[in-house]
Amino acid sequence: MSSNANFQTEIIPNISVDCVIFGFDKNTKSLNVLLIERFLKFDDSEVPSVNDYVLKGFHTYENESVDETANRVLKELTGLEQLYKKQFKVFGDPNRLKNEKDIIWAQNQHFSERTITIGYYILLPTDVVQIKNKYNPQWFPINQLPELGFDHKKIIAEAYTDLKEDALSKPIVFELLADKFTIKDLQDTYEAILGVEIDNRNFRRKLITKKYIIALDEKQTGVSKKPSQLYMFSKDVYQKIYKESYLINI
Repeated sequence: MSSNANFQTEIIPNISVDCVIFGFDKNTKSLNVLLIERFLKFDDSEVPSVNDYVLKGFHTYENESVDETANRVLKELTGLEQLYKKQFKVFGDPNRLKNEKDIIWAQNQHFSERTITIGYYILLPTDVVQIKNKYNPQWFPINQLPELGFDHKKIIAEAYTDLKEDALSKPIVFELLADKFTIKDLQDTYEAILGVEIDNRNFRRKLITKKYIIALDEKQTGVSKKPSQLYMFSKDVYQKIYKESYLINI
């Protein structure tokens, strides 16, 4: 967010968007959240008044939709566009920014303390994000989050609940993977989202019968063990099957 006076006539002061960016790290096999540091220290104080982490968000401009705000926030933070995103909930509790640190921050940035925010979650593999930028974003495992500002702990929890529900009925898990993946990669991703262990044989038997998961004439490269078969997800095949049946069990 910015307190630049030039923006004050252009933003809608009490409407904002917050983006929960989920990333799957295939090395640690963890579902992570991308956060930025919130830091404020006054000259007359030896300790910071605010020192925690938050989601990346911004007020909506008067001439843009909230979807466009989410796209702008995403591009500013990650440099990426056209990623999977979902608007999952509106957060409008009148006391959502009443914590002492949040009030100090809002006053310093000249933000409205009565702000309604629209929550989006975005899915991507962690390695596609260049995290060296002015925001200094950092990935944190979903179950090891740092101290969070505003009501962002609640927003992340709501986004995570929504993600887990959708992952069981929609092919969104593939948004967290590279274009080419192994069945083990896919299983690891499901386990990271759902927080459960899945039986290897049953999972493989079920997944390789799905017509929208296509085996490639390729195997892993650069691995020390026996390379595994690579697969890809076909959105076209999935959509065709969905139109015919209207219900798919992932």
